[in-house]
Amino acid sequence: MVNMAVKSVELSNGETLYYRERDGGEIKVLLIHGNMTSSKHWDLVLENMDVKYKLYAVDLRGFGLSTYNKQVMSIKDFSDDVKLFVDAIGLNDFAAVGWSTGGAVAMQFAVDYPGYCNKLILLASESTRGYPFVGKLNDTDEPRRFTTHDEIKRDLMVTLPVQTAYDTNNVELLKLIWNAVIYTHNQPASELYDEYVQDMRTQRNLAEVHHCNNTFNISHHHNGLVAGNGRVDDINVPVLVLYGERDMVVPRAMTMELVEDLGDRATVVELKNCGHSALVDDLPQLLGAMEQFLEKEVQV
Repeated sequence: MVNMAVKSVELSNGETLYYRERDGGEIKVLLIHGNMTSSKHWDLVLENMDVKYKLYAVDLRGFGLSTYNKQVMSIKDFSDDVKLFVDAIGLNDFAAVGWSTGGAVAMQFAVDYPGYCNKLILLASESTRGYPFVGKLNDTDEPRRFTTHDEIKRDLMVTLPVQTAYDTNNVELLKLIWNAVIYTHNQPASELYDEYVQDMRTQRNLAEVHHCNNTFNISHHHNGLVAGNGRVDDINVPVLVLYGERDMVVPRAMTMELVEDLGDRATVVELKNCGHSALVDDLPQLLGAMEQFLEKEVQV
């Protein structure tokens, strides 16, 4: 049984980030979670990935145990936190694994801070062109692409129902949502699922994260809301794009945008019979794909 500990570190910007650290070998891997999750949701990877890997899983600002002293308004805010975090703990020359929104954070980090990551793994990641937020402000409205954080905060389709479920500990609704779009085939063990739901409720930045995703765009394309800044060209490490063949959160077309924008830097692997959470759907398949990529690059 490998040793794992929950630790914290104070950042120079006034935030405190908590993280899980698992003992391992010389190959360092940083796991970055997505929306409605935290480092807790990496637990199956932390427990089962080969012991040759030294693993870190961070709670981003406003998730899990980490503080939320200042609002996050862009993916770059998260990636800047990650920069301060890895500097504070002395972590470098690592592979960054980003799941869903965490994929955008990992890409932004690689863009802004070259020389830290030696490779990227994007698991069920949002596109280089962001993730559009579609909602409505009145029951009679037709759903439309929102443009502002204020609109997203008042959204009746996604934001307010989920935030209310958080606030009232409506476990049934949160499980209903996840079973409908994420755990569509397999579900975590009952006790673990309950732990995941309570972990979801630690999130204090739901509307802000939607706004961050809605306005993220490092491509060369306009995403319907903002023009791309072309910074995808500054990702200069090998990238593994992992996507579930039946992902209902990140559609295949969005993954193909990611693949197109990354070009020959990307190795693409479809995870068979997996949805948005390959960690629960087929952990051995996920770990096999990750480890094969990490080993191949280490040996070069």
